[in-house]
Amino acid sequence: MFDFSSMDGKMIVIWIGACAVAYMLGNLSPATIISKASGVDIRKEGSGNPGTTNVLRVMGKKAALFTLLIDVLKGVAAVLIGRLLGGETLAVFCGFAAFLGHIFPAFYKFKGGKGIATAFGVLLTIHTVMALICLAIAALGFAISRRVSVGSLMTALSLPPVAWFFMPDYIVIYIVMAVIVLIRHRSNFQRLIRGEEPKISFKK
Repeated sequence: MFDFSSMDGKMIVIWIGACAVAYMLGNLSPATIISKASGVDIRKEGSGNPGTTNVLRVMGKKAALFTLLIDVLKGVAAVLIGRLLGGETLAVFCGFAAFLGHIFPAFYKFKGGKGIATAFGVLLTIHTVMALICLAIAALGFAISRRVSVGSLMTALSLPPVAWFFMPDYIVIYIVMAVIVLIRHRSNFQRLIRGEEPKISFKK
């Protein structure tokens, strides 16, 4: 684990700057940008969530794929910035900052997405095996239920034990990420309980 007591003034400035840039990257909302370019405000359509699933339902596969790709790349870019400027620990913190930026974007009054795609980009760059395990769990949940939210909830629940096995030094960050994802999916969970959560269709 990184020894924060060894940080000098220059390193502190680098850390703050890198995390700030990562947070701003997380603020970028491809769902909002592409929907507004098409004359639609995705935040006022469907579930109101500016994420891949809602874009798929409202705008179709191409727009959803674009949204997914950019949201993942935000996490990738943030981790690479941290790794370049300060090593693995800063990479983890920058990834976390991008994740928070996606969910609580200052650009959009702190009302963002649910964090799954950006979190996957972060994990993919920090620890590929962890990312693939989480992806497999998400795919299993989706295959069983045909609901993205089920895969997302299963992934969030599995992230802490997976992180404990592979990256125990950073377990607190991964627990916080998992809790935030679960909270952001509370409306999905409530609809699942009531049997009202819609299944995914790829017809568009």
